[in-house]
Amino acid sequence: MSETKYTADHEWIRIEGDVATIGITDYAQSALGDVVFVDLPGVGRSFAAGEAIGEIESTKSVGELIVPAAGEVVEVNDEVAGDPTLVNSAAEGAGWLVKVRFTEEPELLDEAAYRELTA
Repeated sequence: MSETKYTADHEWIRIEGDVATIGITDYAQSALGDVVFVDLPGVGRSFAAGEAIGEIESTKSVGELIVPAAGEVVEVNDEVAGDPTLVNSAAEGAGWLVKVRFTEEPELLDEAAYRELTA
């Protein structure tokens, strides 16, 4: 089982082997409010560190999905695209957004550091 890590941009990341699953944290989904639309990248898309690769639109605002390191999208959560409310109801579970293969090591926060950031 992999350990959950976090970014300062409020994404959670679980790395298993060479694939990382990414979603937004419960804190982020709560701040966004009711999610009404999710725009995810296509499989195979390459990206640079710090790049926005998707958008999460809520009744309050639009947030970006920022990646912490360069890599490539290997899978997207089609269920979330069809039912964006999964981001609210299961942000750190079934509401995951993308799976990526990083080509460089991301700098991530552990749970204690993320809690301190959001306190």
